Amino acid sequence: MQLGVNVPNFGPGTAPGVLSEWARIVEGLGFDLLMVSDHVVNTPDVAGRYPAPFYEPFTTLSWLAGITARVRLGTTVLVLPYRHPLLVARMATNLNQLSGGRLVLGVGVGWARQEFDALGVPFTARGRLTDEHLVALRKAWHDEADGHTAPVPVWVGGNSEAGIRRAISFGDAWHPLRGTLPWMRSVVRNHSLPAFAPRIALRLTTAPISDPERLAGTGTLDQILDDLDQLHRLGAHTVVLDPYHGDPEETRRPHEAWQALTAIAARWRTSS
Repeated sequence: MQLGVNVPNFGPGTAPGVLSEWARIVEGLGFDLLMVSDHVVNTPDVAGRYPAPFYEPFTTLSWLAGITARVRLGTTVLVLPYRHPLLVARMATNLNQLSGGRLVLGVGVGWARQEFDALGVPFTARGRLTDEHLVALRKAWHDEADGHTAPVPVWVGGNSEAGIRRAISFGDAWHPLRGTLPWMRSVVRNHSLPAFAPRIALRLTTAPISDPERLAGTGTLDQILDDLDQLHRLGAHTVVLDPYHGDPEETRRPHEAWQALTAIAARWRTSS
C-alpha cells in the first residue's frame, strides 16, 4: 500500500518557499504521492475554511513537478464542474506528460454555493455536471491517446451514496475524505468498488482516543499505524494523510505536521 500527503496549498502561512519545503519533505521521507486542493474564487464560504492565498492546483502541481523527481502528484479533489471538461482534459494530459506520468486526478462535485454562483455554474446541477464532465474527459483522452504516456487515473471523491455510485460508474478508485474505519469498512464490503484510495485525517496525540466515532488517522502513533494496517487489509492501494484540521493558523506551523509525518514514515517503513 502506498502513502500520500495532502499538502495545504492555501492559508496565511503558505508561500512558494513553504510549498517547495513541503515537496522536499514529502518526497524525502519516502511518501508516494503529494496532493493539493482546489478552489477558484475566494468567496466568503471558501475563505472561512481555506483563506487566501489559495494556489491553483494545476499551476502548483506543474511547478512542483519541476522540483521533484519521484513523488506522484495529484488533486484531492478538483471541483470538476468549475472548468470546461476539455480544458481539464488538456491540462491533466499535459501535466501528466511533463511530469513523466506522475499525475493522479482526484475529482469531486464541490460544496461552496457562493463560489458556484461567482463562476456562473448552477449549484443544484453539480452532480449531473460532474457525471457529464467525467464522460467528456474519458472521451477526450480516448480520442487523443498517443500510447506513450500512462493514462491519468481518476479518483472520484464523495462520501455520499451518490458519490460512491459515481466512483463505481466513472472512476478508477473511490476516494472518500476523512471517515471512520467502521464506515469505510461497511462501504467497501457492500459495494463493488473499482478500487479504494481514502484520504484520512492525520492528528497525532499523546493519549489514545477512545471515541467510537474517532476518525481514521487520529490518535496515538500506534492507533494511526493500526488504522493504516486495517485499511491495507481492506484493500486500499493508497492512503492519503491530511494534516490540516480546519484552523488556517495551522498553515503557519507546518513543522508540527512534518514531525507527525516523520514519525509515521519511520514506523511504516519498518512495519511494512
